[in-house]
Amino acid sequence: MKNPLANLFKKKDAGEAPSVTPAPSGKKENFFQKLIKNRLGKSSVKGEQIVGVDLTTNEIRLAQISTNKANQWVLEKFYSHKFDGLPENSTVLEHPDKLADELKVAIQKAKIDTSNAAIAIPVTSAIIRVVTSPLMTDEELNNAVKTDSLWENLVQLTDNLDDYSIFHQVINRNATENTMDILFVASKLADINSYTDIIKKGGLNAVIIDVKCFALKSAVDQINQISGSIEESNLTAVLEFGLDENYVMILYENNPIITDIFIRGQDRNTLIASDNQEEMEALVRRYITQVKQAVQDFETKYEKRIRNLKVTSNLPNVETYLASFRKNLVNTGFNLFDPLDGIKIPAQLEENVRLENRSYLSTVLGLAFRQLDVFGYFKFVTAVKNINLLPNRDSMMQQKRAKAFSNFAFKGIVGVVAAIYIVLFGLSFWQITTLNNKISDYDQVVQNHEIKSGEVAKLSKELGKLKKQMELSNSIKSNKKISFRVLAQIASAVPKRVKFTKLDYNGSNQILIEGMAASDQDILKLISNLNNKKLISQASLASMTLPNSSNANNAMKGFLIACKLENA
Repeated sequence: MKNPLANLFKKKDAGEAPSVTPAPSGKKENFFQKLIKNRLGKSSVKGEQIVGVDLTTNEIRLAQISTNKANQWVLEKFYSHKFDGLPENSTVLEHPDKLADELKVAIQKAKIDTSNAAIAIPVTSAIIRVVTSPLMTDEELNNAVKTDSLWENLVQLTDNLDDYSIFHQVINRNATENTMDILFVASKLADINSYTDIIKKGGLNAVIIDVKCFALKSAVDQINQISGSIEESNLTAVLEFGLDENYVMILYENNPIITDIFIRGQDRNTLIASDNQEEMEALVRRYITQVKQAVQDFETKYEKRIRNLKVTSNLPNVETYLASFRKNLVNTGFNLFDPLDGIKIPAQLEENVRLENRSYLSTVLGLAFRQLDVFGYFKFVTAVKNINLLPNRDSMMQQKRAKAFSNFAFKGIVGVVAAIYIVLFGLSFWQITTLNNKISDYDQVVQNHEIKSGEVAKLSKELGKLKKQMELSNSIKSNKKISFRVLAQIASAVPKRVKFTKLDYNGSNQILIEGMAASDQDILKLISNLNNKKLISQASLASMTLPNSSNANNAMKGFLIACKLENA
């Protein structure tokens, strides 16, 4: 069996890991354009509801998910329609009319009211590769894609490129090495058209065509986000185990690393119904060996430990096999993935989803989580969340955009006209009410005006008096500064064995210093020091008194010195 998932998202070494950076746009949108697109985008996403459709040869599953006012995910509609009449080993595309008829019945029973459908094709119907090309801008990349020269050089397909529906998106840009990684997903146009015909005949319009493994990733990512587990969101390992598809998908830092698990044709018969214990054990050994190898390869390369594998399976006896898996891989847990964990389920739908194994609902719920990207908001979102193999997706998006613009314009015109009338009516009512209130209080206003006028006159008179007093006070000059400097110089002129008993300032130009000194020389030294000061023009001895004490040791002479101040 050819492995369509080989080398998918093989992550480079840590030192070489490039960052995801969008190419610079040629034009920058102004604030008004961004605002309009934002409003249009929100309204279009809200209005364009999508129903997930999972088609199998014996069952059709429908799911529709929305959010409530508390921003919680709510399972709005769900229906599982089982039917018979198809051979065991047949495929969906081999019986399109039967599937379309059964889809009509399922839509009627589920009471689906939207025509937009998201479907997923099997991995075996898709070509999935990550190719490396020289670094290009978005414009250069689009030109290369239009001429088919890019895919002819990077992807070697056995058939003509015109026979395929191709989706691509840049996932990594490495400016250092001047290269970029591109996710390439393709499927035969004949298969895509067959699926869309089934959906159309069933009464729906296919707007998104995904691949089942990526729809599963969408469900896992959404449940991880709801649970809020940082560890789970950074590293999650999923095992798809069943009759149709078998692979290990490791979600590491939002990038999947997928390894295909090979099973033989006779192994499928064993999975369906087998009582031979030896055959079952042999199948488990072969299967778990491949799983173990995939896990070990990842752990060796990225140095991350995988402790649990989320399992999705459509086998009724899956728990029996999981028990054997746990015995063969004792250090790794195998737990059935519940795609409804954390989603609010209405009472009328609880019976429909009360199942021991809800993991096989992952595909339809992953499709129900998809949103129609009318305005290109998901252009730089992780590529595997944005895959759409619909051949006419560009023209379909243009129609949706035109419809959204026309609806927005009509609502905008009606809203503007209504707003103008409301504003004019409000202004008129406000003006009339205001004028009536002013007229009713006219007499009181006049009386208050007279009272306030008298108070203003009285206050004006008092203010005039205060201004005159302020002018007089401003004309008075202070001598505090000169007095402080004179006292400082007198204090610095005092010699030892001299003390002052009194300072007398006449307020003009003279200071009388009265004190006592031990000797005449001390008095003369004081007078000399005073005469050397800048602010004292002349210091002279006015009088001197002899000591009255008979004790010569305590004899102190009194003195009175007159100091004439400079420029006084």
